[in-house]
Amino acid sequence: MTTSTRAARTPAVLVLEDGRSFRGRAYGAVGETFGEAVFSTGMTGYQETLTDPSYHRQVVVMTAPHVGNTGVNDEDPESRRIWVSGYVVRDPARRPSNWRSVRSLDEELTAQGVVGISGVDTRALTRHLRERGAMRVGIFSGNALADEGTLLAKVRQAPEMTGADLAGEVATEQPYVVPAIGGKRFTVAALDLGIKGMTPHRMAERGIEVHVLPASATAEDVYAIAPDGVFLSNGPGDPATADLTVVKAVLERGTPLFGICFGNQLLGRALGFGTYKLKYGHRGINQPVQDRATGKVEVTAHNHGFAVDAPLDEVSETPYGRAEVSHVCLNDQVVEGLRLLDRPAFSVQYHPEAAAGPHDAAYLFDRFVKLMEAQRA
Repeated sequence: MTTSTRAARTPAVLVLEDGRSFRGRAYGAVGETFGEAVFSTGMTGYQETLTDPSYHRQVVVMTAPHVGNTGVNDEDPESRRIWVSGYVVRDPARRPSNWRSVRSLDEELTAQGVVGISGVDTRALTRHLRERGAMRVGIFSGNALADEGTLLAKVRQAPEMTGADLAGEVATEQPYVVPAIGGKRFTVAALDLGIKGMTPHRMAERGIEVHVLPASATAEDVYAIAPDGVFLSNGPGDPATADLTVVKAVLERGTPLFGICFGNQLLGRALGFGTYKLKYGHRGINQPVQDRATGKVEVTAHNHGFAVDAPLDEVSETPYGRAEVSHVCLNDQVVEGLRLLDRPAFSVQYHPEAAAGPHDAAYLFDRFVKLMEAQRA
């Protein structure tokens, strides 16, 4: 009997910080884990979700009932490891069936020590999180099982996401370069706050040589490579904890700037806007966003629990000139993008590099290229 088979027969329990619990069976590693309970509405791309550094210290609940049918391969990970702290599914695949699969999802979770739970009514759990909001959670199985009062006390001792400074925990420690594909046209300094592998690849496809720098990089480090543009990546944690020195230095110098997700929040804060925690966040690959300049609606990939607090229907005066909200979520009117009108800088809250899709927002990388072309001219 394999380790994953034994785990599938091991009782497990999920305990939320408000006291509600869900029982099921162990999925992946056996033990205990803690994090913020969030739900993802994607029906595919689970391997990219698991390896997205933005999910660091989060327990992801999959709303799609059947997970794991395409197994795991070695081409699709977005980073060097799985970052979710726990995984919750309803009906795991009995066996993978895909020509690219090299092992099952539960085998991968077990190998990387990710504690999960299956057999849970994820519909009821998702409804609970929508009504009560994202909250701390624990998953317990095997020797970690105890009475629920003891487990609940453990959950309530776990750190909250508000105030969490996590970018440095997921970022690269050493700079590295992703070469341009074909002829090199531009050089971009990308600040790694939790960058996904597909992001520099999308830029490389457009002739950009990407220098990925640690989250701790200084303005001097950024400009040492003589960049044509600066990129602020996605990442985990509370944007209120981030140092804005580099962002402000880039805005002062007028270097073309593009940010996504966490990078959008940092640009917003550098402009003088606040950020706040959403009730349950946006996560999944089917979120409708409207480009307010064109009226076009894009289906987009999201993973954010914080948002920028900026006025939707007016141009704001900032220390770096005028700014406006460029994109908005049609589900709840949350700010999904910012654009400066007097300097070459813009950002979006979602993921235009999205793998496994959708690809409606890939044009944003072309917009970044046009900013750099205009600056060079």
